[in-house]
Amino acid sequence: MDPFDTELCYTPDPSIVQPSCNGQTSTPHPQQAAHKGQEGAISMERGQQMKISDSAQFSDVVENRGLLESSTKLKPQEAQDYRKKALWVSWASIVVTLILAIAAFTVSVMRYSASSFGFAFDAVLDVLSSAIVLWRYSNAAAVHSAHREYMACTILGVVFLLSSICIVIKAIHDLAIRMLPEVDGFLFSVSILSGILCTFLAVVKFLLGRVLTSRALITDGFNSLVGGVMGFSILISAEVYKHNSTVWYLDGSVGILIGLIIMAYGVKLLIDMVPRVRQTRHYEMFE
Repeated sequence: MDPFDTELCYTPDPSIVQPSCNGQTSTPHPQQAAHKGQEGAISMERGQQMKISDSAQFSDVVENRGLLESSTKLKPQEAQDYRKKALWVSWASIVVTLILAIAAFTVSVMRYSASSFGFAFDAVLDVLSSAIVLWRYSNAAAVHSAHREYMACTILGVVFLLSSICIVIKAIHDLAIRMLPEVDGFLFSVSILSGILCTFLAVVKFLLGRVLTSRALITDGFNSLVGGVMGFSILISAEVYKHNSTVWYLDGSVGILIGLIIMAYGVKLLIDMVPRVRQTRHYEMFE
């Protein structure tokens, strides 16, 4: 064969299918094809890692600007609409829980119920936490402010601690003197009503808190949920004591348990939020 024809038949890249001199096609070597596939998979993986890295960097930039994640998810008009809903829910929560607090304090005094006293204190705490949320969203321009959010959560943490201490002390005192609860229709009505209303308020606050990425709203919802649980626990402990007087300690034990749960949540809030308040104290960007 002529040297010139031999040079024409030479294929520099065996992975590319090209016709040979005799009219047949040449295929790439299996190891070379596998190598190409591995390179493609590595390239795709690197591309996904770069996307994840870019997303994390974007989140860091948003946080470093003193804004919440909601600033990247909600349009300005949507954010204001949800802010107004949060204000309406907070006002409704204040009115409802204030009425329930008065009723629960009355039950606690008249029927010697430690858990109803705990619920009354939790209802007062719910009023305070809803008032803090009102302050949090009172400024329309601060709907995405991280510093204002962390300040509200820090105040909530302090309120949680103080309230939990009062609840635990009261419950321990009632257990020490063997205070026995009395059961009647009034206690039953307050328990059912408070359990239903507080649970409903908790669900609404959780939903709004997720949309606005607001830890303050979620904390307020947690407090309402605790109030709902305590409302039902009053009914359960009262009914148990009615049928079995030997379980007289259930009411006080529930009060202690709820107090410790509120205390743990308050401590967690302070641990998480105090450093963030310091980090964002220089940011007053209300957008």
